[in-house]
Amino acid sequence: MTSTSVTIPDLFDPEFLASIERLKLIARRVAPSGSPAEKRSKQQGSGMEFRDYRPYSPGDDIKAIDWNVYRRLGKVFLRLFEEQRDLPVYVVPDVSQSMFHGDVPRIDACLRAAFAFAAIALREADSVGVFPFSDTLDVALRPGSGSGRLLRVATALTKVEPGGPTDFVAAMRRFAAMRLRAGLVVIVSDFFDRDGLVGVLDAFRSVQHRLCFVQLVRKTDSQPDLEGELLLQDCESGRESEVSITSAVLDAYRARYRAFEDGLTTFARKRHAGLVRIDVEENVVDQLARLFESGAYVL
Repeated sequence: MTSTSVTIPDLFDPEFLASIERLKLIARRVAPSGSPAEKRSKQQGSGMEFRDYRPYSPGDDIKAIDWNVYRRLGKVFLRLFEEQRDLPVYVVPDVSQSMFHGDVPRIDACLRAAFAFAAIALREADSVGVFPFSDTLDVALRPGSGSGRLLRVATALTKVEPGGPTDFVAAMRRFAAMRLRAGLVVIVSDFFDRDGLVGVLDAFRSVQHRLCFVQLVRKTDSQPDLEGELLLQDCESGRESEVSITSAVLDAYRARYRAFEDGLTTFARKRHAGLVRIDVEENVVDQLARLFESGAYVL
């Protein structure tokens, strides 16, 4: 397959990078805890927020003993605190064949959105990894943080090439098998799958991480501008179908598409997942800035 990877100047030009810096400032200003994702771990340690008590055991840190409880009860207890840890952020962009299709391919918005979320996470000293997927899932960049990390993220994103057809079940099965430390998975995709929404949602039931869905849309997804007798080709499988586009057909399609969006929204709410929708034909960073300022990004 001929490489269609893009270069850093193509996607991440100076104007775009300047807008990312503004977005990071907005995210810092509006996030109540300084981060758009909750960083509190379930592990108990010596952080600043009190969690619970437990009896002292030999070898425990004596600095954690609550002497007030000892004076009242005559027993030795430790004060436990929630430990603040870095939050691994796993950026998972959809690189299936359909993402590269059309005059304004979704892959451009996909990579810019992925880069924006990575930049915000790295500003909070979180670790970031990049895992592009199609009918499988690859490790383009293992999770890490530190100086120069954002450039490595940009390089990884601009080296992506078209994969196979979309297969969320296979991709998420591969991701779950990696047994990565619990974190936040940011999936950037149109969420179209040959198995429909049922297949997509089944795939995420095995993912034991917090989720953030970044859905890439365009106006013609919900309101197709088609009419008459057409020969339509599936841009991933290549299959062709003769279709007569009537008002009844369009009404049925719109109803199915509404059900698709409603189903994704309902699943996100049940999983306490983030869900943001990005119009691929509009400025990605401007849309994310509005979402952060409105609080709609909150997971």
